[in-house]
Amino acid sequence: MMRDPAPDVPDVHEIPSRLPDAWRFCVGTGRFDLALRRDYQESLALVQREIGFRHIRGHGLLSDGVGVHRPYEHGGRRHVRHVFTYVDQVIDAYLGLGIAPFLELGFMPSGLASGEQTVFWWHGNITPPRDWHEWAALVRATVTHLIDRYGLDQVRTWPIEVWNEPNLKEFWLDADEAAYQRLYEVTVNTIKDVDASLQVGGPAISPGSDDWLVRFADFVVERSLPIDFVSRHAYTSGPARHVPFGVHQTLGPPSRLLEQFALPRQQLKGGPLADLPVHITEFNSSYRPDNPIHDTAFNAAYLAPVLATGGDLADSFSYWTFSDVFEEVGVPTSLFHGGFGLLTHRQIKKPTYHLYAFMARMGEEILARGPDHLVTRDDTGRVAVLAWAPVDVTGGPPVDGHRVRLSVPIGSPSGSPAGSAFLLRSSVSEEKGNAWRAWCEMGRPASPRPRQLDALREAAEPVRTHRGLPIEDGHVHLDVILDRHEVTLLEITPVIDETPPWAAGQDHRRLLGLDDQGDPR
Repeated sequence: MMRDPAPDVPDVHEIPSRLPDAWRFCVGTGRFDLALRRDYQESLALVQREIGFRHIRGHGLLSDGVGVHRPYEHGGRRHVRHVFTYVDQVIDAYLGLGIAPFLELGFMPSGLASGEQTVFWWHGNITPPRDWHEWAALVRATVTHLIDRYGLDQVRTWPIEVWNEPNLKEFWLDADEAAYQRLYEVTVNTIKDVDASLQVGGPAISPGSDDWLVRFADFVVERSLPIDFVSRHAYTSGPARHVPFGVHQTLGPPSRLLEQFALPRQQLKGGPLADLPVHITEFNSSYRPDNPIHDTAFNAAYLAPVLATGGDLADSFSYWTFSDVFEEVGVPTSLFHGGFGLLTHRQIKKPTYHLYAFMARMGEEILARGPDHLVTRDDTGRVAVLAWAPVDVTGGPPVDGHRVRLSVPIGSPSGSPAGSAFLLRSSVSEEKGNAWRAWCEMGRPASPRPRQLDALREAAEPVRTHRGLPIEDGHVHLDVILDRHEVTLLEITPVIDETPPWAAGQDHRRLLGLDDQGDPR
């Protein structure tokens, strides 16, 4: 495989490698109890049919809305009952859709909290426990219940992350590092006491306090604490400029996300934790759930190189989030509102959804990668090319007509010579497969009516084209022109011609029943 004109690029047969599935290992979600909603479950079912994530992670497993921690008075004494009614319903639904939890332990139940400080519209409590023994009992009861219900072999495959972004005062009281270290120590020792093979890690830090991981690693090593993975988050947006019910932010280049993916291994290199798996348990362009950039074709083109190469740097990177059923800053005010989701409410697909759906159609073997393309092959011989137009975060003129030229090796699956290949191309861009653009042209209806929803669903579908291509010297030559912010998937399959002899050479005249002179036969 080589990108023309570059005659000195090695032949692809000398450099094949496997495409990591780090991009689909996990996806983010709104708070845990939102999974009880019909729209949520319908959205997740669609995502699983067309993309197929392995795990799902969100906040609020232990928050009051799930109702696990239930203190009560009896016989003149305080007791705690641990209730898993909603936990079971949610996890049963997840497993039924072919996705397993990536458990995040948080936030603090109000009946156990040491203070009243909360985060989000739904008031997740961010304070340490007022009783560490009671916290340990809560953790033990939760893990034990999951093992009893789902089996130890299954729960061993569910990563367990201790808290969320404790380096931010918004998520952990005063961003108290010593208090978080104690939380981790009590939690991991409790879980490992239940079963030593359960996967536990942290510290799930946000960008901006990168030395936290180094100090956390030092603490874990000094205390000889168990740890099975390290985790952090990655975003590239600057400070929020607020408008009513939304924000605008500057963005760093997509390479900034990849730099954050790579940072944990760089920081831990040469130390006792150097070989631990690295999970990026949240990432996106903006960290705000009301930034319209998430709804755009720009966001898909922006993240395409991240999905294509991120698996070289981290064991997983979890898109935040799969759906706009999400309420951190309140109930969304309109169908498109800048939510994190790959899908809006009511399952309108955003361009970034299609980026993921395209990735799900890539093969396992990498043939080539470049700054604007990824080429793979599967075990049937089908070659898939993901290509994207470059984006400019500086506000310069958007790139129109970006060209990608490739020479793709192709062969017959039966080993016999193939004379042609079938090309199916699927594209989203500013003009194609862009429901947000259609919604804007509709006048931005806050609550679209049924016919408008139908129109938006149709507008959200990628534009698809197809044609036959000649195979020359075992290669198909591609010359792809990309629209503004386009992401395109080209699927190329060798043709085994089964045309019967009486159908060969059919033209328009013969289809109309005319002979060569134009007379009816």
